[in-house]
Amino acid sequence: MSNEHSEPGVALSIFRPGKNCWRVEKADRLAFIVDGADYFRALRKVFVQTKRELLLVGWDFDFELEMVPGESDDDGNAPDGLPNQLGAFLEAVVERAPDLHVYILKWNGAVLAAPGRLLPSLALFVFGSDRIHFALDGHHPFGACHHQKIVVADDSFAFSGGIDVTEDRWDTSDHLPDDPRRVRKDGSPSEPWHDATSALTGPVATALAELSRMRWHRATGDELGRPDDTSRIIWPDDLIVDATDVQVAIARTAPPYDGETLVNEIEHLFLDSIRLAQKTIYVESQYFTTNSICGALAARLKEDDGPEVIIINPEAALSGLEDQAMHVLRGRMIDLLTSADHAGRFRIYHPVTSAGNPIYVHAKIMIVDDTILHLGSGNINDRSMGFDTECDVAIEGPADLVSRFRTRLLSEHLGVSPEDFDQALRDEKSLFATIDRLNAPDGRGLRPIEQLSEGIIGGFLADTRLLDQRYIPRQQTSAGQGIRPRHLALAAAVAVVGLVVWKILRQSKRD
Repeated sequence: MSNEHSEPGVALSIFRPGKNCWRVEKADRLAFIVDGADYFRALRKVFVQTKRELLLVGWDFDFELEMVPGESDDDGNAPDGLPNQLGAFLEAVVERAPDLHVYILKWNGAVLAAPGRLLPSLALFVFGSDRIHFALDGHHPFGACHHQKIVVADDSFAFSGGIDVTEDRWDTSDHLPDDPRRVRKDGSPSEPWHDATSALTGPVATALAELSRMRWHRATGDELGRPDDTSRIIWPDDLIVDATDVQVAIARTAPPYDGETLVNEIEHLFLDSIRLAQKTIYVESQYFTTNSICGALAARLKEDDGPEVIIINPEAALSGLEDQAMHVLRGRMIDLLTSADHAGRFRIYHPVTSAGNPIYVHAKIMIVDDTILHLGSGNINDRSMGFDTECDVAIEGPADLVSRFRTRLLSEHLGVSPEDFDQALRDEKSLFATIDRLNAPDGRGLRPIEQLSEGIIGGFLADTRLLDQRYIPRQQTSAGQGIRPRHLALAAAVAVVGLVVWKILRQSKRD
C-alpha cells in the first residue's frame, strides 16, 4: 500500500489511497501492450485459458469484429482454429469451458453512437449460451459515458488501458499506409490508430475484478460472487513480461450518482505527478482540454528551471463537430501554455505514417521523468476528470521500466529503433534535442499541431463545453429525473428493430 508513513530514509510514495488512487496492489507480472493488433491476439489467448469467469467492461464491444483481420479461413476461423469474429469466438470459448461465465458490460450510449451493433449484441444475448451475460450500463448522469476498458480473467489476470474491443481500433505499431487489414466491415479503410493497454496478474488483477463486479452491480443491481479455483497462472505465451513484483495503483473517475460522491482520483494523480516532475513530462492523449491539468502544466512552464513538456495528440478529431468543440478548446490550452513558456520547454505534436498521413492517437498515458507512469482510459479532458467513469493504472518505477516504455513509444512515433533512440538521448541529454535529432522532415515522424481557427460554432462549443462537461457541485444526478441515457438507448433499440422489421415486410411484398 502507500508508503506515506515510511521509515526514515525511505522515499515517500506519490500514491495516496482515497485521494489520488483507489488501491495499491502488487502485480506479479506486468506488460505494456502498444496498439490493437498485439492486444487482440493476446485477448484471444487469455480468453481460451479462462475457466471460470470473464469480466468485460467497456465503452463498446463489436461482436462482428474480426479480431485478427485478413487471417480467416473459408470457415471464418482464425489461425488458432476458433472463429475470428468476437461474438462467435466468445461462444466457442464458452462451449469449450463448461464452468465459464462471461459478463459483458457496455455503455448504453454506444447504442446511439453505433446502432447497427445492437442487433449482434442482442443476438448473442438471446440466442447464444445462457452463460454469456450482457448488460447496458446507464448508471450515470445524463450525457456522461461509461468509459472504463477492463478485461479480467478468473480473478487473476487483467487488461486495463485505453483500447476498446471494437471497430477501427486494430492496427500494428508499423502503422503502414494503406494496410489492407485495416478495414471496416463495410469495406472502407480505417485510419492508422495508436493505442495502449496493460496486462497484469496477481493481487492487482483481483482488485480490478472487484472493481468490475462493483460496476456490474451498479449497472444491473446483481451481485457477482468471486469465482473459485483461480490459482492457475494465465498469461499469453508470446507476451513479453516487462516487470515482476511491481506495486500498481488503480485510479478512477466516477461522477456522483444516486447519493454517491464524486470520485476524481485520476485528476489528483495527474496533478500530483505534474508537481513532482523534475526534467520531463510526456503525455499521450486523445484530447488536451482540461483546465486543471493544463493550468498545472502552465505553472511548471513559468518556473525558471521547470521540466520539458511534450504532448502527443491526434492532428484532428474524428468528426467536424468534435473538432470544433474539442480542438478549439485545445487551441486555447496551447495558447495558455505557450504564453507561460518563457524558456521554450513546451511542444505539442501529432504522429504521421511513412506516407505522411496522420495517425490517430487514442492512447492515454503520462510519464514523468523516469519515475511515474500512468496508463488507462482517462483522457486529458474535463469529462475524464469528473463526468465519465474511468480507470487508470500507475506505477512508480523502477526507472528502467518507465524509461524503456517511453523509449518504445517515441521510437514508434519517430520510426527509429529503441537502441538508436536511447543512444541519441544519452548524447543529447534532452528529450527535445533527441526528437529534433531523429525527427525526419519527411515520412514517419512527429509534426507540430496547427491550431484550428475559432469560428462562431467552435467558439460557442468551447465556451459552453457542451462536449466536454464535468460534474458541477450540487447538480442533480439522481436516477429517474428527466430523460436518462437508458431511455435514449431503448429508443434507439426500438428504432433499429423497427427498421429491420420494415425491411423484411418490404422485401416480402416485393417477393
